[in-house]
Amino acid sequence: MNPVTTVSGTAYPWGAKNIDTDVIIPAHWLKTITRAGLGRGAFETVRAQPGNIFDDPAYAGAPILIAGDNFGCGSSREHAAWALADMGIKAVIAPSFSDIFSGNAFKNGIVPVVLPQDAVDRLLDVAKDQPITVDLETMTVTTPYQDRFTFALDPFRRECLMNGLDEVGLTLARDAAIGAFEHAMTAGRPWVEGRARLTADVVPTI
Repeated sequence: MNPVTTVSGTAYPWGAKNIDTDVIIPAHWLKTITRAGLGRGAFETVRAQPGNIFDDPAYAGAPILIAGDNFGCGSSREHAAWALADMGIKAVIAPSFSDIFSGNAFKNGIVPVVLPQDAVDRLLDVAKDQPITVDLETMTVTTPYQDRFTFALDPFRRECLMNGLDEVGLTLARDAAIGAFEHAMTAGRPWVEGRARLTADVVPTI
């Protein structure tokens, strides 16, 4: 996972409420065995509508999505986060998120930013023609008009995002400690790895 400290650029000023994971990525896309290409299926039903925001050239490649209340509700499919990441979204701003979606977003390097509705409304207006910046160093969302909105994020999640640590990365970061523990286990309990036959002279200690 790539480190995320600042996400800046064009934002999709969508604002739709109660967007569930089936809208984010329809069920028939879940048969894939790879994350690559899921962005093509993101918001498929929305994109079927003429003049939709996701196919508007003005927002092409936008790294930020501004949504409404209860974003990511519905099923727990991690494919929703995969699809957003594949289409280039690195931060989603909304008044609230489904807990499961929020967790999946974090694990895939997407920053879930919770702001009050009035702040979201302001950003929806600004994003129509100006860039937005999400800064994890200062925990703020800012605009060229000097708007400055602070947000909260679990300290552990913030650290993981800023250091690019997913669950695999967190485990690898403790490689030395894990190796030392396994060495001590092998030395103290050789029968665990089958290196000694359990006899009267080799008594396991607990």
